[in-house]
Amino acid sequence: MSETSSESVLLVDGMALLFRGYYATSSSGYIMRTSAGMPVNGVYGFLKYFLDAIQTFKPTHVVCCWDMGSKTFRTEKFDNYKANRGPAPEELIPQFDLVKEVTASFNIPNVGVIGYEADDCIGTLASTYSPSTKVQILTGDHDMLQLVNENTEVIIMKKGQSNYMVYTLETLMEEKSLTPAQIIDLKGLTGDTADNYPGVKGIGEKTATKLLMEYQDIAGILENLALLPKGVRAKIEAEIDMLHLSRDLATIRLDAPVACALEECGWSMEREKVISKFEELEFKGLMRLIG
Repeated sequence: MSETSSESVLLVDGMALLFRGYYATSSSGYIMRTSAGMPVNGVYGFLKYFLDAIQTFKPTHVVCCWDMGSKTFRTEKFDNYKANRGPAPEELIPQFDLVKEVTASFNIPNVGVIGYEADDCIGTLASTYSPSTKVQILTGDHDMLQLVNENTEVIIMKKGQSNYMVYTLETLMEEKSLTPAQIIDLKGLTGDTADNYPGVKGIGEKTATKLLMEYQDIAGILENLALLPKGVRAKIEAEIDMLHLSRDLATIRLDAPVACALEECGWSMEREKVISKFEELEFKGLMRLIG
């Protein structure tokens, strides 16, 4: 990673932490609520993950990015995009606004744009900040690996507290034998079951990685179709349009209409403000985490 400054900005994939916090704390069937009956388990879990990451990575700046509804330019291009996802659990719905109030109590900007996903906001801000500042992206989403560069790391949250895999250009190549740009082509070929787009039917990650290692990208693979094993070639030829569409759906946009100046997102927690919010939500167990 090239040295640019001692500053670092942590871009948080808010929904990834909130959903993870919700399912981690509700798996037993018990939903934590305030004495007024407000469900708060997702927000509580979110905060545990968030505060652990702050302590582990010690950023100087923090931004939290959010999805703004299920309709985006991707659903316009492909009706079935994420159509496999059921509605959010009933107890989680009131926590969507609540979690943003909590992040705001830490003086953290909440960023989101209607029509785009949080990924696009993160990608756009990362490309804005990374020329001059170290960027770290906190998520559970491997799609974000396409954003890794000399000055951008992607921190994938793994199972359990304080369990992270930090991807740099080197660790990405070591683990997946791919460059960040090839992650997009990989998704084009294999599709994504979580986001519900198919890629090329019958091509899995192993075959896709082998093709990309040999021919660099989808354009290179298509130029060399005649050299591919007959079965692989037939699968690709049958799904050319879906291959291109899947690649497009997988591409995180770096030009979302979003801006947040670095000086607006300095990590400057006012303890009293946070304590007041924690007291309102009856988060006694988290008080010790804010020092």
